[in-house]
Amino acid sequence: MRFASLGSGSEGNGLLVESGRTRVLIDCGFTLAESTRRLARLGVAPESLAAIVVTHEHADHVSGVARFSARHRLPVWASFGTLAAMNGRFDGVFAQHGFNCGERFQVGELCFEPFPVPHDAREPAQFVVGDGDRRLGQVTDLGEVTAHIVASLGGCDALVLECNHDPDMLARSDYPYPLKQRIAGRFGHLKNAAAADLLARVERGRLKHVIAAHLSQQNNTAELARAALAGALDCAPEWVGVANAEDGLDWRQI
Repeated sequence: MRFASLGSGSEGNGLLVESGRTRVLIDCGFTLAESTRRLARLGVAPESLAAIVVTHEHADHVSGVARFSARHRLPVWASFGTLAAMNGRFDGVFAQHGFNCGERFQVGELCFEPFPVPHDAREPAQFVVGDGDRRLGQVTDLGEVTAHIVASLGGCDALVLECNHDPDMLARSDYPYPLKQRIAGRFGHLKNAAAADLLARVERGRLKHVIAAHLSQQNNTAELARAALAGALDCAPEWVGVANAEDGLDWRQI
């Protein structure tokens, strides 16, 4: 089992997960051409994908889903709330399937375990993805950590965690005050220290990879995110990976 990122940030998101002959894209927030270019960088042909799985309806996660699905005949999975919130924006997708948070579903050789997160979307979900042997946990786009999230991510072999902002940088930024409040609120995005606290609380006996993701390009740095997560792990900051907006993250084997 392995994973890679097409890119992670407010301009677009996409995470590839692969096991055996099954390769799935979680979110597609880039244009058709840009998605194809980023996949090619990772050595992936679009027609090799089995499905697109969606976390929530915000544009940086779904703007490319409908066209990419239609062009390459890919089924789309999303929570029933997300499907309702799309309000026609998924018209034209090859096929769509709904899921309930808390109920597993299977795409080929990959099992998806969706769980709810506090975010300002209709029914946002994040996932633990497994192949029966290894488990990858992804949790981005959340304003605060809950006990259920901590429990859901326990025992993973790899974690992709949101480290969206540094509070001091956000406070000093030229963002409008309402936007600052939204980002820092309980339905916004996770600050570095909260991501580190989550990491410190999860069961980490099998953990081999930790990736900081969804970093704000204006209100965070890779160095700050790495330092926060490394502090929770008591490891060198260089051990922590970063999925950035432009280059994403190269393949990591679990």
